[in-house]
Amino acid sequence: MSSKCEQCIVRQLNSLNELSKDELIRISACKTSQFVKKGETLFEEGKYINGVFCIKDGVCKVTKMSSNGRDQIVKLIKKGDLIGERSLISDEPSNLKATAVNNLEVCFIPKEEIVKDLKQNSNFTMSILKELASSLKEADNVIVDMAQKTVKQRLAETLLHLRENFAVSDDGPLDIQLSREDIASIIGTATESAIRLLSSFKKEKLINLKGKEIYILNPKKLQRIAEGF
Repeated sequence: MSSKCEQCIVRQLNSLNELSKDELIRISACKTSQFVKKGETLFEEGKYINGVFCIKDGVCKVTKMSSNGRDQIVKLIKKGDLIGERSLISDEPSNLKATAVNNLEVCFIPKEEIVKDLKQNSNFTMSILKELASSLKEADNVIVDMAQKTVKQRLAETLLHLRENFAVSDDGPLDIQLSREDIASIIGTATESAIRLLSSFKKEKLINLKGKEIYILNPKKLQRIAEGF
C-alpha cells in the first residue's frame, strides 16, 4: 500500500487535492492505513470518529439505525470519497455506521491534523464545505423521494444512480455487488418487495440479473419510470 499522500492518485478525486505538497507530506506522516474486509465495520453509529477516512479502494455503505432496529442505507461511499468530515466541525459522536460492501483499503487522517489545514488553507476549507452542502442536498432529495415517490420509482432511480457511479461499460455488469437486502434498504422497502420489483424489471428487459450482478439494459425506460411516467 502506498503511504505517500502527495503521490496518491485517489486524492485528486476529493478535497485533499486542494492541499499543498507540504501539507500533504505532513498529513502523510501522521495518517494510518488499513484494510477492512467485506462485511466488517469501518466505524459504528454512536462512536467518535475524530478524523477523516479516505477510501483508496472498494465501497462501503453508510447506514442509520431506524426506530424498529433496521439499518437504512443512506449512502454508498466509493473509491476517492472522504467520509467523516462532520467530525471536523462537530464534537458529537457519529450518527451513522459504515460497513464494507467489498474489501476496503482506507487511510485515516486524525482530526487535529485536518483542522490545521482548515484554518490555514481557504481553498481546502471551501471544498470541504461544498462536500458537506452536497451531502445535505442529497439527504433532502432522499427525504422527498421517500415521501412522494413509489417504491417502483425509487428502485428505477437507484438503478440509474448505480449505473452513473459504478458502470464500467454500457453492456457489462455494474461494478458493485449488492445483496437484495441492501437494495431493499436503499429504496426503503421489504426485501420481498425489492425482489419482486427486480424480477418485474428483468421480465420487462429493463435489467438483467446474474446472481448479484446487475446489467442495466434500458436506462431511458428506467428514467421514465423514475419520473413517474
